Amino acid sequence: MMAGVDIDTTLSALADGTRRAILDRLSAGPANISELAGPFEMSLAGISKHVRILERAGLVSRQRVWREQRISIERGTLDAAARWFEDKRRFWAGRLDALDDAIANEQSSQNGEEQT
Repeated sequence: MMAGVDIDTTLSALADGTRRAILDRLSAGPANISELAGPFEMSLAGISKHVRILERAGLVSRQRVWREQRISIERGTLDAAARWFEDKRRFWAGRLDALDDAIANEQSSQNGEEQT
Protein backbone atom coordinates (compact mmCIF):
# COMPACT_ATOMS: atom_id res chain seq x y z
CA MET A 1 0.00 0.00 0.00
CA MET A 2 1.20 3.51 -0.77
CA ALA A 3 1.78 5.65 2.31
CA GLY A 4 -1.17 8.02 2.67
CA VAL A 5 -2.53 7.15 -0.79
CA ASP A 6 -5.49 4.87 -1.50
CA ILE A 7 -4.40 3.02 -4.65
CA ASP A 8 -7.99 2.00 -5.50
CA THR A 9 -9.17 5.62 -5.44
CA THR A 10 -6.13 6.75 -7.42
CA LEU A 11 -6.53 4.09 -10.11
CA SER A 12 -10.27 4.70 -10.31
CA ALA A 13 -9.64 8.41 -10.87
CA LEU A 14 -6.99 7.67 -13.50
CA ALA A 15 -9.24 5.16 -15.30
CA ASP A 16 -11.17 7.94 -17.07
CA GLY A 17 -9.69 9.51 -20.20
CA THR A 18 -11.15 12.95 -19.45
CA ARG A 19 -9.49 12.99 -16.04
CA ARG A 20 -6.17 11.88 -17.55
CA ALA A 21 -6.47 14.69 -20.10
CA ILE A 22 -7.15 17.16 -17.29
CA LEU A 23 -4.00 15.96 -15.52
CA ASP A 24 -2.05 16.29 -18.78
CA ARG A 25 -3.23 19.89 -19.07
CA LEU A 26 -2.39 20.62 -15.43
CA SER A 27 1.14 19.28 -15.90
CA ALA A 28 1.75 22.51 -17.86
CA GLY A 29 0.62 24.60 -14.88
CA PRO A 30 -2.43 25.56 -12.81
CA ALA A 31 -5.73 26.35 -14.52
CA ASN A 32 -9.28 27.33 -13.66
CA ILE A 33 -12.36 25.28 -14.52
CA SER A 34 -13.08 27.29 -17.68
CA GLU A 35 -9.55 26.71 -18.97
CA LEU A 36 -9.82 22.99 -18.23
CA ALA A 37 -13.21 22.76 -19.95
CA GLY A 38 -11.93 24.37 -23.18
CA PRO A 39 -10.98 21.23 -25.13
CA PHE A 40 -14.03 19.23 -24.04
CA GLU A 41 -17.62 19.26 -25.23
CA MET A 42 -18.80 19.21 -21.64
CA SER A 43 -20.46 21.62 -19.25
CA LEU A 44 -18.49 23.41 -16.55
CA ALA A 45 -20.44 21.31 -14.04
CA GLY A 46 -19.26 18.14 -15.78
CA ILE A 47 -15.63 19.25 -15.68
CA SER A 48 -16.07 20.26 -12.04
CA LYS A 49 -17.28 16.76 -11.24
CA HIS A 50 -14.15 15.28 -12.83
CA VAL A 51 -11.98 17.71 -10.88
CA ARG A 52 -13.72 16.75 -7.60
CA ILE A 53 -12.94 13.08 -8.29
CA LEU A 54 -9.29 13.96 -8.96
CA GLU A 55 -9.28 16.08 -5.81
CA ARG A 56 -10.68 13.24 -3.65
CA ALA A 57 -7.96 10.99 -5.03
CA GLY A 58 -5.33 13.56 -4.02
CA LEU A 59 -4.27 14.10 -7.64
CA VAL A 60 -5.19 17.79 -7.76
CA SER A 61 -5.75 20.62 -5.31
CA ARG A 62 -7.65 23.89 -5.47
CA GLN A 63 -6.48 27.28 -4.33
CA ARG A 64 -8.63 30.37 -4.25
CA VAL A 65 -6.99 33.37 -5.92
CA TRP A 66 -9.34 36.30 -5.47
CA ARG A 67 -12.64 35.15 -6.96
CA GLU A 68 -11.11 32.38 -8.99
CA GLN A 69 -10.21 28.84 -8.05
CA ARG A 70 -6.94 27.60 -9.51
CA ILE A 71 -6.51 23.86 -9.83
CA SER A 72 -3.01 22.39 -9.60
CA ILE A 73 -1.65 18.91 -10.04
CA GLU A 74 -0.40 17.13 -6.89
CA ARG A 75 2.70 15.31 -8.02
CA GLY A 76 3.18 13.47 -4.73
CA THR A 77 0.19 11.22 -5.35
CA LEU A 78 1.30 10.53 -8.92
CA ASP A 79 4.81 9.78 -7.68
CA ALA A 80 3.41 7.37 -5.07
CA ALA A 81 1.33 5.61 -7.73
CA ALA A 82 4.38 5.38 -10.01
CA ARG A 83 6.38 3.83 -7.14
CA TRP A 84 3.57 1.31 -6.55
CA PHE A 85 3.59 0.33 -10.24
CA GLU A 86 7.39 0.07 -10.25
CA ASP A 87 7.34 -2.17 -7.16
CA LYS A 88 4.82 -4.45 -8.89
CA ARG A 89 6.82 -4.44 -12.14
CA ARG A 90 10.02 -5.39 -10.30
CA PHE A 91 8.23 -8.14 -8.38
CA TRP A 92 6.74 -9.71 -11.50
CA ALA A 93 9.92 -9.27 -13.53
CA GLY A 94 11.78 -11.18 -10.80
CA ARG A 95 9.17 -13.92 -10.75
CA LEU A 96 9.23 -14.27 -14.52
CA ASP A 97 13.06 -14.35 -14.53
CA ALA A 98 12.94 -17.14 -11.93
CA LEU A 99 10.40 -19.01 -14.08
CA ASP A 100 12.65 -18.63 -17.14
CA ASP A 101 15.58 -20.02 -15.12
CA ALA A 102 13.50 -22.96 -13.88
CA ILE A 103 12.36 -23.79 -17.42
CA ALA A 104 15.91 -23.53 -18.76
CA ASN A 105 17.19 -25.81 -15.96
CA GLU A 106 14.43 -28.33 -16.63
CA GLN A 107 15.15 -28.33 -20.36
CA SER A 108 18.86 -28.67 -19.69
CA SER A 109 18.36 -31.63 -17.37
CA GLN A 110 15.99 -33.30 -19.87
CA ASN A 111 18.54 -32.85 -22.66
CA GLY A 112 21.20 -34.35 -20.40
CA GLU A 113 19.02 -37.41 -19.69
CA GLU A 114 18.35 -37.93 -23.40
CA GLN A 115 22.07 -37.98 -24.23
CA THR A 116 22.87 -40.75 -21.72
